[in-house]
Amino acid sequence: MYNIWIYILLFLLYSITGWIVEVINAIYWNKKFINRGFLIGPYCPIYGFGSILMILFLYKYIDDYIVIFVMCVVICGILEYVTSFLMEKIFKTRWWDYSNKKFNINGRICLETLVLFGIGGLLIMYIINPIYVNIINIFSFNTIKIISIVGALLFIADVIVSFKIILNFKLVAKNIKKDSTEEITKMVRNVLLQKSRLSKRLVQAFPDFQSMLKKYKDKIK
Repeated sequence: MYNIWIYILLFLLYSITGWIVEVINAIYWNKKFINRGFLIGPYCPIYGFGSILMILFLYKYIDDYIVIFVMCVVICGILEYVTSFLMEKIFKTRWWDYSNKKFNINGRICLETLVLFGIGGLLIMYIINPIYVNIINIFSFNTIKIISIVGALLFIADVIVSFKIILNFKLVAKNIKKDSTEEITKMVRNVLLQKSRLSKRLVQAFPDFQSMLKKYKDKIK
């Protein structure tokens, strides 16, 4: 049970760390702050899941840098591809697209980001995770448990509210009568930007999202 609470805390820490990385990257390329991620709070759960998977399955290879690098690339690549696929199927929206980058697979993953994942995995396994674990172990078991429970409840609440907002993408797009996917995407953005602050944040976090409603794609064909 002690390990479970630690893993919950690590998941939250890495989700927040991933959000920070995404924000810094957005500031570098866009010269402005953008609240990245599809959740309301400062979380990018794909980083949390990826980090936990690496910690759970790769620790036995900790003495081999090359194996760690390659396996981080494989784990994170599969996770990113599956996440992109599922989110597109569930929400009918393409949240990121690497089609303009070399060596990509269906625009969901690309060599450039996979290499970065491998480097990030090395940092996590050899530097970041030992630091996080040492910090967590400073606290008593009861304190760790309380922080984990509170953090998990806040995260779950965030997921529920955020998913409700994301569904607006589908609801709004269904009411737009256009034959061009690009035009649909543009109009969905305009409609959502006129809605709540949370909808605006989601649109700004993914400025290049693409509506992928099947009936409109069928019309184009």
